[in-house]
Formats: sequence, structure tokens, C-alpha cells
Amino acid sequence: MDRRTFITSTTSAAGLLTSPFKLSAQTTTVTFRWVPSTDLSVLDPVFTTAVITACHALQVYDTLFGLDAKYQPQLQMLEGYTLSEDKRQWTLNLRPALRFHDGESVRAKDVVASIRRFGKRDLLGQTLFNLMSEIIAVNDTQIRISLSRSFSLLPYVLASSSSSIMPERLAQTPDNVAIKEVVGSGPFRFLPKQWISGSKVEYAKATDYVPRTEGVASNTAGPKIVHIDALKWLIIPDRATAVAALQNNEVDGVELVDNDFIPMLRKNPRITLIKAALPSIFIMRFNHLQAPFNNVAMRRAILSVISQTDYMMAVNGADFPEYWNDRCGVFAPGTPMASDAGMEKLNGKRDMKRARQLIKESGYKGETIVILDTVDTAPYHACALLTEDLFKQLGLKTELRSMNWGTYLQRRNNQDPPQSGGWNVAFTALTGTSNLDPAANLGIRGKGKQGWFGWPENPRLESLRMEWFFAQTLEERQKICQAIQIEVLDHVPYIPLGANYKLSAIRKNWQNFQPQGPVFYTMRTVA
Repeated sequence: MDRRTFITSTTSAAGLLTSPFKLSAQTTTVTFRWVPSTDLSVLDPVFTTAVITACHALQVYDTLFGLDAKYQPQLQMLEGYTLSEDKRQWTLNLRPALRFHDGESVRAKDVVASIRRFGKRDLLGQTLFNLMSEIIAVNDTQIRISLSRSFSLLPYVLASSSSSIMPERLAQTPDNVAIKEVVGSGPFRFLPKQWISGSKVEYAKATDYVPRTEGVASNTAGPKIVHIDALKWLIIPDRATAVAALQNNEVDGVELVDNDFIPMLRKNPRITLIKAALPSIFIMRFNHLQAPFNNVAMRRAILSVISQTDYMMAVNGADFPEYWNDRCGVFAPGTPMASDAGMEKLNGKRDMKRARQLIKESGYKGETIVILDTVDTAPYHACALLTEDLFKQLGLKTELRSMNWGTYLQRRNNQDPPQSGGWNVAFTALTGTSNLDPAANLGIRGKGKQGWFGWPENPRLESLRMEWFFAQTLEERQKICQAIQIEVLDHVPYIPLGANYKLSAIRKNWQNFQPQGPVFYTMRTVA
């Protein structure tokens, strides 16, 4: 569908891409029109790890703690808390006058039910839940959490968008059933009647929301003082159409801008380009259940010839190196847990002859290596093509299996041999806060068949991850993360292919946009 067709059809059908201000007889409604990178299909932040759902949750729900721009937890729904002398009992006190969007007060029993549901399904929540001996509502405003051992990261865990607080009646929904009714207590109200999957999502300012009074708004922490009346997400799958709508003032912001459009947008005095705060780390994921990559020697041989520069240039091109990093380990470059530990295995000299010898020594028997290729996702498609070429240079027999993203998501969960519907190599990206530390990083988990696709089994990685949770100082956590990176680059559950920073664009008459999330309660217009 071309841009003119899209604009005409969606405007007539749903009244979407209108001017930024809707005039009534007495007031002006200020609306921010946003094009997210994907469609919102699931509303429940506990049921799915989809980034778009987490972003949705940040608008309509609130959490007990928020994360500031340095990703440190701060009080959010809480007025304060006390910690017992043995540091195993937390007493949390809710701020007064908190209300859900249906008018009901936020009570401690709502918090208890929400945390229990979060703890059954979410990766971070499960860690906390396994330590929890008791969580009770002492009264309407006080929650007591008793733990089997000291856990200083509790505020960090309860700042996750998955720990969104919702009414008890909704939080009692089984964790394997997606909640379809959205009742939060956050700065925006979700408008269910205006939600058309594949077309638009709408929110309104929650006029009864009570923001914090101290501090400054920073990421998901501080006062969430909304400066707009309405927030509209307009689903425009075609990137060129979205950019054209931005230039024509038919939308106010676009979450994902392809590199092809950077030169044009940089010349537009009415557009601002914004680099994401955290990158996505692209990874090559091996199937550890099937030959030949059930053999660590084969995985090490591939690692020895991987060039992050080649992969990042294949994904991004060579013109804008400021938006990618080819010296990337397990954790996001420049963040507290990142280090150079073991990086000589990625940054050292690439020796194809030596790699062929390592493959021979591993006992490779000429098995066909099935590479999953998502042709409708350009970055992963580029990774697949580059890998196929590399493997052929190494003398490996390959088969590229082309498919769309939906088929890929189903195929990668298949543990059968490649000839029976399984696979050997796949590509994805670890996004956002999952690259900050071991807490939510699925790639480092070593739980075998019970873990994330690829199914590596590594008790040492599991042990190091738990040590990180219970370390008492930043220095201790950093040393553990160094050990994790060394183990990853030795056991090779996956290979980091580089860090890629998402680029967004907004019109310059908008200020205070926060790319973390993103969140929209700081947005305001200027003359």
C-alpha cells in the first residue's frame, strides 16, 4: 500500500491522521501521534515479554518502584519502606490517594495479587518469588514481604513493567491466560473502544492520577506529570509511509527509522533524530541439542572467525557507524556491567585456516547445517546470508530455510532434528534492559530443555547469575559479570554480533521525549 492510499483509507475509516490539534468550542485538545515499531496485539505485560506490550504497560499502569535514567530504582507508588535488621522483611507503604482508572482506590491487596501473578511467570519475578516465604496485606496501605534470605535487588525487580499493579480481580487471572481488560493507575487511561488491532491504539490523560511531588521525571521514576490530553499510536507497517507522514505533519513521531532515511531527515529543520539509550545486541544462537553445535568445539570454531564489524555493516551499512558498536560483549557497551573480560576471543585476529582445522578436530561429519532466515526482517535476513557465506568458506554444508517472522517464532521452539522440522542456527536480538545485567538476559541462561530456544545447559552460568542477585556491592556484581562474559565466550551459548542502536524521529515542536520505554508523560509542545 502506498502512502497516499494509507492516509486516505485510514483517515476515512477511523479518523486517524488528522491535524495535531482538535478544536472544540471552548478548549484545545493536545494530541501526540506516534508510530510504534510494531503493532500492539497483547495487552497483558505479565503474559508476554513483547517490547510493545511493556511500552503499553508503562503508559497505563504504575509500579511500586521506578527506574531513573541511570536504571537505579526509586520510590514510585510507595511513600516509603522499612527493612528489618536481618534484611529479610520488607514493609512497603503505599502513597495516599492512589486510584485505579475505574475510580477504585489502590489497596495493598491489589498489590499482593499483582506481585503474586508477576512472580509465577516473569523471569525476574520468579527469582523473587522463590525467595518469598510470605507476602501479605497488613492493611489497605501496607504490604509485608518476608524472604528466606537477604535480597537487596527487590526494588529493582519491582520496578519492572511486568510488575505493573492492577486490581485484585484482574490480578487473580491465571498467569497462563492473557488479561484483556486494562485497568491501571498510571498517567494515561487505555481506551478499549478506540483500539483497532493493526490500525490504532488510543490513550487519554488520566485526570485523577496523582503524581509524585518530589524529584524530576526520569525514565519511569519521578513525577509523571502529563502535558498532553491524548496519545495516539498509529500502526503504519511500511517505514517509508511512516517517514512521509512525519514529514507532512500527519504524525508527530516515528519509533523506528531505517538508515536509508537518515540523510533526508537530517536535512529537515522540523525533524529531530533521537538515538536509543540502550541498544539491541544481535546474536547468533546455536541449537545445543543437535549436531554439530551440541559440540562446544564446533561453537568455538565459529566464534574464532566471527567479525562483528562485518555483521554490523551488513545490518546497518557503513555510512552511520555512530548507531552501532562492533566491540560488544554480553552487556550493553558503556553500562555498569560491561567489560573487556574475554573479549580477545571476539576482537582477536580472524584465522580461517585455523578455524577449518578446529572444525576438523571437532569431528564434524558433514551434517547439513540448517540456518533459519527471516526474509521479512531485514537485519536478521542480512545476518543469515552473511553466515551462510561464512560457513561455506569454512567448508560446512548449509541449507538456508527462508520464512516469515511468525513462522520463525514457531520453528525456533522445535527441539526436533533439523531434518524433522528443527534447526541449527538462528538469529535474534536481546533488547533494551535485558542487556544491562544478568537479571533478564535470556541468552545466558543454562537450563537446557527447560530454557530459552537453543537450550544450552550450563550450571556455571546459572550459578553465577544467582551469585549476582545476592552480591552486596556494585564491585562484586561487576566481577561476577566479568566471569559470566568469560564463560559465555568459552562455552558459547550464543555469539554477540554487535550492538545496534534504534533511531527514532520526532517533530521539533515537541520536547522532553524520553526514548527509554519510550514513555510519553514528559512530552510537551513548544511554539
